[in-house]
Amino acid sequence: MSMHFFFACIFLASLAAIVSDRPDTVSNPAGSYYTGVYHNLFADLLGLPDSIVDAHINSTFQQLFYGDDSRERVYYPVEPDMAYIEDVNNKDVRTEGMSYGMMICVQLNKKPEFDRLWKWAKVYMQFQEGPHKGYFAWHCRTDGTVLDPTAASDGEEWFVTSLFFASARWGNGEGIYNYRKEAQIILNTMLHKEAEPDHGAVTNMFDQKEKLVTFVPNVDGARFTDPSYQLPHYYELWARWADRDNQFWCEAASASRTLLRKAADSLTGLSPDYSQFDGRPIIGRFGGHDDFRFDAWRVAMNVAVDYQWFAKDSWAITETNRLLDFFRAEGVDTYGNQYSLEGKKLGSDHSTGLVAMNAVACLVSTREYRKEFIQALWSHPIPSGPYRYYDGMLYLLGMLQVSGNFRIYHLTPSPTQGCIEK
Repeated sequence: MSMHFFFACIFLASLAAIVSDRPDTVSNPAGSYYTGVYHNLFADLLGLPDSIVDAHINSTFQQLFYGDDSRERVYYPVEPDMAYIEDVNNKDVRTEGMSYGMMICVQLNKKPEFDRLWKWAKVYMQFQEGPHKGYFAWHCRTDGTVLDPTAASDGEEWFVTSLFFASARWGNGEGIYNYRKEAQIILNTMLHKEAEPDHGAVTNMFDQKEKLVTFVPNVDGARFTDPSYQLPHYYELWARWADRDNQFWCEAASASRTLLRKAADSLTGLSPDYSQFDGRPIIGRFGGHDDFRFDAWRVAMNVAVDYQWFAKDSWAITETNRLLDFFRAEGVDTYGNQYSLEGKKLGSDHSTGLVAMNAVACLVSTREYRKEFIQALWSHPIPSGPYRYYDGMLYLLGMLQVSGNFRIYHLTPSPTQGCIEK
């Protein structure tokens, strides 16, 4: 298919979708935060029984957490009471994987594994003094040696929300297992690092003016962002549950949705790995991260889960439709894993992690063919081998989200109004 013909098809599909993109066409217009409804698309679209879906999710967890040491697992216990998630291809431990692992554990009610991961992160990754105090080193060796003291902002974001959910689901314990207190400490550091007298070149994790999460909290990395770090649905929860700065988190949710809208290409729906605060891709500085590459796979998940939970911006429907239109034209079972924003293929591998993220987009999309993307995820084998870390984490998160098992655990007795869009 020529690109001119493809874009013509996208334009016509966009016109045809104007009516179907209304938010009242989705099955849960009020948002799961208020209704408590989370749809299982494997059941709704493929007719699979809940028991079969649950068994597959459990098998995935067992393989990634307790499978063969060299080919299957990414979770490695350190006796007596710690564990880490390893990026086995790069032979390191990343806050991304640790925080994803914790979120997976709280969603699946795996408290022992959650606590092991959290203690390893606290002991080896979180700085207890110095300019980085309160932040987590973004990657370490498996023996805990810090490889780079810089924090990666998405790790802290997922740590905070998984700790809040753990507090709601299991209650708070003593010391580092007072999950709610630990979440608050991280939140305060993220927003008030520059108020500390010894912060040096380490900055806040959110830009105070733009209300957007930064790529990394230092004087250089705080000047731009990563669209896949935009988690407005998490900020909505922080606005309700944080001990302070509640209005800021409301404004951050709104700013984040605006950034996601600006960063996505208006024809393909693809977003860059890194962008300016106005959504423009950063060109020339970071070796191709102005394109749709591995970070950007996750944007579809963030857009879809945000709309599923809070239903704030119906653009999410337009965006997920546009994105799935593009990948369907590329071939549901054959599309590549990297593209220019205009749709030129840059990588031919058909990666499991991207298959999972595109399936999550189906939570919001109104396209009749979305079951093809759900079937693609269901049929895809559980990741194994050297790339099982990133593919595996996204695969399991995607399975949880598509099956309706990625849920909010409420810290308040009932849903509250929270943020009101201006």
